[in-house]
Amino acid sequence: LTFFFRYLPDLVRGGFVYLGMPPLYRIEAGKNQTLWAWDDEEKSEILRRLEGKVKLDGVTRFKGLGEMSPEQLKATTMDPASRTLLRVCIMDELEADLAVNELMGRDPSARYRFVMERAQEANDIDL
Repeated sequence: LTFFFRYLPDLVRGGFVYLGMPPLYRIEAGKNQTLWAWDDEEKSEILRRLEGKVKLDGVTRFKGLGEMSPEQLKATTMDPASRTLLRVCIMDELEADLAVNELMGRDPSARYRFVMERAQEANDIDL
């Protein structure tokens, strides 16, 4: 994302940059049934729907892409038929530029300050 913001900003401004959204949860249920949830609310809804109907074999929360197999990543995040995309939009270009420079720049103290100044504003931080 930093590459597009720094070197191809017109693509970002024009709304042509999208992020593939991998699921947050894998739910194993019944005989070889795998369900995917992209947030806590969806996970809860799936679990409510399955309750008492099938045996739950486990719920896995992914912390990052490295925890998914290439096949899982392809099926959930790369396949045009089943993927979820998030369009990258910039509401305040100056604020976005500051964030990119502080978060992705060479100065670790700037990153630390940026995070600490905004920590109280964050409802959900997924690192």
